[in-house]
Amino acid sequence: MEEKKKIKVATKKAGMQVKAKKKTAIARATIKKGTGKIKINHLSIDAYAQGHVKDMLREPLQIAEDVISEFDINVNVKGSGRMSQIFAVRASIAKAIVKAKGKKYRDLFMLYDRALLVDDVRKVETKKPLGPKARKKKQKSKR
Repeated sequence: MEEKKKIKVATKKAGMQVKAKKKTAIARATIKKGTGKIKINHLSIDAYAQGHVKDMLREPLQIAEDVISEFDINVNVKGSGRMSQIFAVRASIAKAIVKAKGKKYRDLFMLYDRALLVDDVRKVETKKPLGPKARKKKQKSKR
């Protein structure tokens, strides 16, 4: 009789995972040893964004350009709007680099832009009754 070979199933993805938020956009980044590839929702940065938005995504990569070629970063982002997703992605990339390399890069990112490491959890205030927006009401006249 032949014995069945047991196959070990990996329970965790290889690498370290970090999360960043902006409004209701959530970006989850996985960083692992590699050749410097960065994917956002299975697309390269060039395919994901154009113009100044691409420059915003590249900011953490430019700050840590000496070590970025050592790692592959995969980011999955969902929720909210396009610009909130961009801010969440750049924050998750920065947090992943800090988690992989340490305090030196944390200090560099904090000097450049605190929003790269600290999540912005402000959300739109909910609309109230008797008005078109959260606080806007029809002006009252006393006479």
